[in-house]
Amino acid sequence: MRIALLSDIHGNPIALDAVLEDVQAQGGVDMYWVLGDLAAIGHDPVGTLERLAGLPNVRFARGNTDRYVVTGERPDPTFAAVESDLRLLLPFVEIARSFAWTQGAITATGWLPWLAALPFEQRAVLPDGTRLLGVHGAPGSDELGVNPGLSEAELKSLFADSAADLVCVGHTHWPLDVRVGSVHVVNLGSVSNPLPPDLRASYAILEAGESGYRLQHRRADVEEDFPRPPGRDCGSPASATSRGQSYHPPHARPVPGRLDA
Repeated sequence: MRIALLSDIHGNPIALDAVLEDVQAQGGVDMYWVLGDLAAIGHDPVGTLERLAGLPNVRFARGNTDRYVVTGERPDPTFAAVESDLRLLLPFVEIARSFAWTQGAITATGWLPWLAALPFEQRAVLPDGTRLLGVHGAPGSDELGVNPGLSEAELKSLFADSAADLVCVGHTHWPLDVRVGSVHVVNLGSVSNPLPPDLRASYAILEAGESGYRLQHRRADVEEDFPRPPGRDCGSPASATSRGQSYHPPHARPVPGRLDA
């Protein structure tokens, strides 16, 4: 059994295509698990959803930005925070404009009910009996996340009730592979909006058999400059952003020692 695990595509089909090409170059997979943050922020949310939904044997989990698009919730800063600190006004407006545009594009093309129906998590038992959990941020939360600044105690509190042996997450855009007690925790990184210094798209391939499993992080090169897909440059706030990858939302900037990075 081979599973490609990816997360945080953020409406960037260019980076997604690079990952899918790399998957095929590695011999292909039997299944795809896509762990959230599918459409928001990037220049082509609809094209991204079309590609993802068309993958064979694909399972999804919802990310926090998927929830924002569906419910109208927004990430920080809040309006109250802006009232207290006017320096937050510009990011507040940029975030509101970006999510409103994405919500409009997805609604107009009929994808909003599909996005709203995404499950919170995915679970499976691998051939060797390993219990696999795929979730966007952490067990029970699409806001909390795994980053290098967390202490051992903080990590244990996140995964104590995971009811899994192997947990794959995304959210913070930090590729990580750690042991938390008896739980193997893997952060896939991100397909889009990768954190420096390595700006290649990040994902993982899981190979599992009756004797055990092996998980390999992969990196895929994304073109620096690309022609806009015909008919897709529809006034997105990300239209002028090279690669659609230069903006990092607040949750993708880890703060050492904080669970809500």
